[in-house]
Amino acid sequence: MQNRALEDFIDRHSRLFVLTGAGCSTNSGIPDYRDRHGNWKRTPPVTYQAFIGEHATQQRYWARSLIGWRRFGSALPNDAHHALARLEANGRSKILLTQNVDGLHQIAGSKQVIDLHGRLDTVRCLRCASTTPRSTFQDELARLNGGWLALEAADAPDGDADLEEDFSSFVIPSCQSCGGVLKPDVVFFGENVSRDIVATAKSHLDEADAMLVVGSSLMVYSGFRFVQMAAQKGLPIAAINLGRTRADHHLTLKVEDRCEAALAFLL
Repeated sequence: MQNRALEDFIDRHSRLFVLTGAGCSTNSGIPDYRDRHGNWKRTPPVTYQAFIGEHATQQRYWARSLIGWRRFGSALPNDAHHALARLEANGRSKILLTQNVDGLHQIAGSKQVIDLHGRLDTVRCLRCASTTPRSTFQDELARLNGGWLALEAADAPDGDADLEEDFSSFVIPSCQSCGGVLKPDVVFFGENVSRDIVATAKSHLDEADAMLVVGSSLMVYSGFRFVQMAAQKGLPIAAINLGRTRADHHLTLKVEDRCEAALAFLL
C-alpha cells in the first residue's frame, strides 16, 4: 500500500526536489551512520575542529581512510541510484541534492546533482585550496605507508575503517603546491556547508512542486533545513526511510522500506 502511494505521489508531481542520504547507498556496501531510531550506531566521525587541531588526528584519519578507500572507492551504484537517474531522465525531478559523498548518483547517470557535503574522491589543500584526485593521493599514501596495506578492518561509513593501531608512524603527504595540510573535499561534522551551495539548492526548491526524501533520517541540520523550507512553502513531502526521521511531523507520506525496493517501479 505504501509503495503504491509513493508511485501515485511521484505521478502527481513533475518538479520533484529529491534529497538523498546514507540509506540510498547501503545496498552498495557503504555503511550508514544511524539506527532505526536515528541514534548513532558507532562513535561519531571526526570533527573538523579535531582534524585541523592535531596532527595525530590527521594520522588516524588518513590511516583508516587508506584501508577504507579500497572498498569505498570501488563501490557501484545500486537500483536506488539507477531509479533516481531514471526519474530525472523521465523529466520528473529537477534536482537531486545528496548528503552522500560517494558520487554514486553521477555514476548511475543523474546529471542534475548537488553534492551538499562534497565528494570524497577529491582531496583539497586547506592553505591554497588546490585539489588532487583521491586516486592519486591514495597511491602516494600507499607508497609512503606500504606496511599498512596488509592490514584489514571492517568498513565504516564514508570510506572510514574500524582500525585501531598506533598511528604515530603514519606518514601524510603535504600539498605539492604549497606544503599545506590536505583534507578530503567533504564537509566534516562541525564544518559549515558553503553558502553558495545552500543558495543554489534553495533556488531549486523554490521551483519545485514537491519534495522526495530518500534514505535519510534527516538528523543532520544541513539536510533537515530543506525539509523545513519545503514545509514552510506548503510543499507535499514524501520520505523513504527505514525508521524514524527528524521530519516525520512534516511528511505527507512515509514509506518504511529499503530505498531500492520502494523505487523499483521506476525501473
